[in-house]
Amino acid sequence: MALMTDLAQRATRLKGTKTDVELVRRASKCLAAFETVPTLAQWSAAVGVTPNQLKVAFQRVLGISPRRYAEAVRLEKLKLQLKNGGDVTRAMYEAGYGSSSRLYEKAKQKLGMTPGVYRKGGAGEIIRYATAQSPLGWLLVAATEKGICSVCLRDDCEEARLALRVEFPKANLLEDSEGLKGYLEAILDYLEGRLVHLDLPVDLRVTAFQLQVLELLRRIPYGETRSYSQIAEALGSPKAVRAVAQACGANPVPLLIPCHRVVQKDGGLGGYSMGLERKKALLQIEQQHKGELAE
Repeated sequence: MALMTDLAQRATRLKGTKTDVELVRRASKCLAAFETVPTLAQWSAAVGVTPNQLKVAFQRVLGISPRRYAEAVRLEKLKLQLKNGGDVTRAMYEAGYGSSSRLYEKAKQKLGMTPGVYRKGGAGEIIRYATAQSPLGWLLVAATEKGICSVCLRDDCEEARLALRVEFPKANLLEDSEGLKGYLEAILDYLEGRLVHLDLPVDLRVTAFQLQVLELLRRIPYGETRSYSQIAEALGSPKAVRAVAQACGANPVPLLIPCHRVVQKDGGLGGYSMGLERKKALLQIEQQHKGELAE
């Protein structure tokens, strides 16, 4: 998921007035001057506006609070430092975490593993994977001992393997076609219109907000769609449409959690991590077979 701090390049695509967009851009630049996540009062004072003005601008433009934005920036900074091999303690303080106990307390929820393991690119973790050709390209399924941690469809088998290696550059990746045969067969049955429910164990490494979104996606019935705005409303945050879209894009196990069933309010496809052509094809498969398969 691209970090939200690229507002300068994306301003024309953001919601809210030009004044709101400019205010959020300025606030984003100002955030770098703070060693830790500032209070709303501190941040708004640095930008030169009232706390309410800053809060309203973030809600209009990004659909999230200034605090949630700052936490996302801090987490991305930590992940970058750790992936680049930085020392855990130094990375922790440079990212704005004031205490190691607080960081480790949240590590499982945020990273899916401790900061030390994440820094090492998953070093020490055993991740098994298997590939197979499907109607929509090469399918790759990867799993830890807890469950499936990654699913992807790519045009080329090596491209699928590379995507897994990029996410876990130092994990022990073991090809295990026989051990993961059941997972592959279930997903292939779904892709070929023979299976409605993919009730497979997962090992999700996402933030608390992303988990909320993904849990709602699980409930969208086969052959139906919901809009990003409907998901945001169901979360109780109707303005969090962009944050919902980003959570869908960061879904590590598409197909198992059907983010392809989320579309734009006007019926447009929106985005999809595995390509819009595949999203369109998945929706067509479900439309074609929903009357044939018993729920």
